[in-house]
Amino acid sequence: MSQVSLPQSLQKDLPLTALAPMQDVTNLWFMKVIAHYGSPDYFFTEYFRVNDTSRLNRSILAAITENDTGRPVFAQMIGESIPDLVRTAKELCGYNIAGVDLNMGCPAPRIYRKNVGGGLLLSPEKVERILGELRSAVNDRPLTVKMRVGFENTDNFYKILDIINRHSIDLLSLHGRTVKDMYHGAVKYDLIAEAVKRVNCPVLANGNIHSATTALEVLSQTGAAGVMVGRWAIGNPWLFNQIRQALRCEPITLVPLVEVRNYIDRLWQTPRASTMPERSRVGYLKMFLNYIALSVDAEGHFLRLMRQTQTEVEMFNLCDRFLLADITKTLALAPYSGV
Repeated sequence: MSQVSLPQSLQKDLPLTALAPMQDVTNLWFMKVIAHYGSPDYFFTEYFRVNDTSRLNRSILAAITENDTGRPVFAQMIGESIPDLVRTAKELCGYNIAGVDLNMGCPAPRIYRKNVGGGLLLSPEKVERILGELRSAVNDRPLTVKMRVGFENTDNFYKILDIINRHSIDLLSLHGRTVKDMYHGAVKYDLIAEAVKRVNCPVLANGNIHSATTALEVLSQTGAAGVMVGRWAIGNPWLFNQIRQALRCEPITLVPLVEVRNYIDRLWQTPRASTMPERSRVGYLKMFLNYIALSVDAEGHFLRLMRQTQTEVEMFNLCDRFLLADITKTLALAPYSGV
């Protein structure tokens, strides 16, 4: 992959890390929050929806144009209309992006039923045409793909990997579950290892990488060029730094729960805070707390009680009770099992 090169400022001797694109999460604000605790090597935007009437979403575009994290940002698209994907890719190449990424893995039914995202995996012939046209349009910077190992099964897996090779894709981010698996069940790291052997570009292993130890195990098992972390970086924004520490065989820095309480304060200060009703704002924060809580207490009391809170006062009183009561307590290095 001659085109995808790490900036001089980044460690070149370590496997790559990337924050997975997550709709309604990985906006400019969240990238900045993550960067405060230790950026991944690469960011990916939320997906730009592409169709015959689409225009570049301004708020997603801000994650590129106003990004001061010092990290390269890939612009992700989702769609199936080839002329419009080509048009959008060319528009995106007018901005300071690390590359253009095609979403072929989104598992949301409302998405794949439109034959986009993970729905594309049902049609290798369509994937062939899309990647062929995009490769012709995106010739001065990387063209990358994020996908899963299949839709309902893995029947098309190798066929699509060969298509990726034919069109000289520069980087493949591979989630080791099918679309229908959503986020449940075992991740097929063996298939990620098969992809690493079969494709000519670097592969980022994605799927349930919830700790630095897991990251090392997955890298060892798959031979991947790096890891892409999604939901578990919401629960532990220190994870990318911890992964780098583990890769350098350094002790992993434990995070006091007091620092987790500060992180929650940052999350509460969403840019939309002033216009959001309290109930909506509490609900939005719970989306993050659902992951944070899994590493706070092994019994799951914090998670259960947090979900019952309805107001800002209730929620932050609870956070204070669990996170500030004992300054010696730390965030678990991996989510507690069974919580």
